[in-house]
Amino acid sequence: MKIAGAPISWGVCEVPGWGHQLPAGRVLREMREIGLTATEFGPDGFLPSDDILREIGLIAVGGFVPVVLHDGEPVVDLDRFVAAGADTVVLAAATGQDGYDDRPDLGDDGWKRVLANLDRIAGAARARGLTPVLHPHVGTMVETPEDVHRVLDGSRIALCLDTGHLLIGGTDPVELAERAGDRIAHVHAKDVDAALAGQVRAGRLTYTEAVAAGMYRPIGDGDVDFARVAAALRRHGYDGWWVLEQDTILTGEPEDEGPVADVRRSADRLRAILAS
Repeated sequence: MKIAGAPISWGVCEVPGWGHQLPAGRVLREMREIGLTATEFGPDGFLPSDDILREIGLIAVGGFVPVVLHDGEPVVDLDRFVAAGADTVVLAAATGQDGYDDRPDLGDDGWKRVLANLDRIAGAARARGLTPVLHPHVGTMVETPEDVHRVLDGSRIALCLDTGHLLIGGTDPVELAERAGDRIAHVHAKDVDAALAGQVRAGRLTYTEAVAAGMYRPIGDGDVDFARVAAALRRHGYDGWWVLEQDTILTGEPEDEGPVADVRRSADRLRAILAS
């Protein structure tokens, strides 16, 4: 089972002021202690060097790369992925603003640039032996069902099926896995409290407020039907990574076991689902 971790489950995030940031050594050791064998990079600067992964016994899956795709011709540094032996570049269509609480409107010309840049960057990644995917994400230019459909129809890039961000943005992750499973090359596995997700869609809570309120739940404690997601992807022959993500905001140093308790619960439940 290709199950990996992500530092965001420990509250480590690229957004300024997100919350208390735990050190890489602790996060990576706890991943290894609960049986994970791989991790995404986390934000720039989180890993002091790739040597720490080898020392702890983890491999690099790849990383989340927010990039402004609707302006100019941005370049993604792929050397880091190749040097670390990673295989997946997870692109997000960043707004150019800090955080994920708001996004500007994108007209037809902006969408043409987004789609053209996705195909251009994806081609460069594939030429380096990497798998590029586009991550629909709340507070980015690809968030809603309409946005996802435009990417599927207008580009050749594969998708990262983030079960949580899709649901929050209004896309049923089960339906997408069933309908477009052949375009899915990476999975971010997170469960969601659908009631809090609905408040984000309705504008009653910002994304950050909902995360702080516990919108992301351990797998099995929320409203995503992971058994159906796994079954749909299995029918499409999916054999990629399942990256455990439960976006978390820490207000300070944990007094108890901390975030690893939820990640352990998610890992155990995902293993059972994938084995069934």
